[in-house]
Parts: sequence; C-alpha cells; structure tokens
Amino acid sequence: MHNPTVASVMTKDPYTVGPDTDFKTIVDLLADKQISAVAVIAKDGRPLGVVSEADLLHKQENDGEDEHHGLFTGKQTRQRTRKANALQAKDLMTATVYSVSPDDTVTSAARELARRGVRRLFVTDNGKIVGVVSRRDLLSLFRRSDEDIQHEVMREVLVGTLWADPKSVTVTVHDGVVTMLGRLERKCEVEIAGRLVPKIPGVIEVRNRLDHTWNDMPERQQA
Repeated sequence: MHNPTVASVMTKDPYTVGPDTDFKTIVDLLADKQISAVAVIAKDGRPLGVVSEADLLHKQENDGEDEHHGLFTGKQTRQRTRKANALQAKDLMTATVYSVSPDDTVTSAARELARRGVRRLFVTDNGKIVGVVSRRDLLSLFRRSDEDIQHEVMREVLVGTLWADPKSVTVTVHDGVVTMLGRLERKCEVEIAGRLVPKIPGVIEVRNRLDHTWNDMPERQQA
C-alpha cells in the first residue's frame, strides 16, 4: 500500500511571469490558460511571489479613485491601495509563496492547503518551481475506479499485509465505499484492516464487517 506523492498529481511546469510583467499581460494569461493565479519568479527561477485573481481585482475595487490614508490607516487597507495602483507583477504580487516538495505525500499537501487556507501550493525542487498542486488535483484521487480500489484492498492490505486467505474474505466497492466481508484469523487483524483501508487513495468510506476466529484482544475486566 502506498500514499501517492505530490509529483503524481501536480501540474508540471506551471505558467510563470517575471517581476516586470505588466498588469494586462497577467490578466490575459490567466484568462487564456484558465488559471486563477501565476507565480512570479526571478531570472534564476526562484519564486518571488504569487499574483492571483484577488490581487488583480483590487484595481476594480478602487474604481479609479485615489485614497488618502491617515496616520491610523490599517496595513491591509494600504496594501489594497498599493495593489490597486500597481502596474507590474512585482507590485501586484503577494510575496508569500506556500510550497511543497514533489516527494511530499498528497495527504500532507491536503493538510497544508487546509492549514494555509489557500487554493493551491507551488511545488519546488532545489529552490525552483517545478509544478503546482491544487484542491482539484487532490480531489482527482477520488476518481479512481472501484475496480482499482478493490484490487488494492485485497492485494496490499488483506493478502499482502495480513496474509489472509483470498477465499475467506470478500471485498466489494461501490462509488468509493468499501465493504469487507469474511473471516480473518485474529481480532487484531480485523482492526488493522479497518485502519489501513481508509488510507487507500480513492476510498470514501469503509464498512468493516469482517469477523475473526480468535480473539487475541480480550477486553479488560472491569474492577
């Protein structure tokens, strides 16, 4: 059983722009390529920041009016105004680039997306952007066929890990919902199967209806 890596689901060689790329060029790139953000990179390939649709929309929000800020104007307000008046990527971009490695698991990437509250993570290798992984990319794992999932449950978990007799267990999968029937030798094996199968990519729910021959996990007697 394996946990897919970011490299297996990411979009390779994403579109990028330089710090001097102008506003209109970025808008056209996002529209033509149907993407919501683009990385800003230096000449040596290092990521400098990200320009997203949200960054570009500040110009529309400003509506062409100059804002005069007082002493107590908040940082976010000043930042929005700066971006509204910006003409190049270096002034439009958000400097923080959240990234993962190609070798990171999709599980860790999903957690990072949730923790950062962003739609995408750029994939970096040796300090350079080599890909981008989005929420949609991670959700693609749930498009695995039921047949593929069923084979992995049997091959990797029940037979490969627990050494179960294939004739003693039955696995069915319908729309990502795994149902396991049959009998294993020990109770602990039933519980192990219940912990491992949900980790298989594409599994949405597990119905563990396996029985056991020998209870090797006797319940503690109450005092």
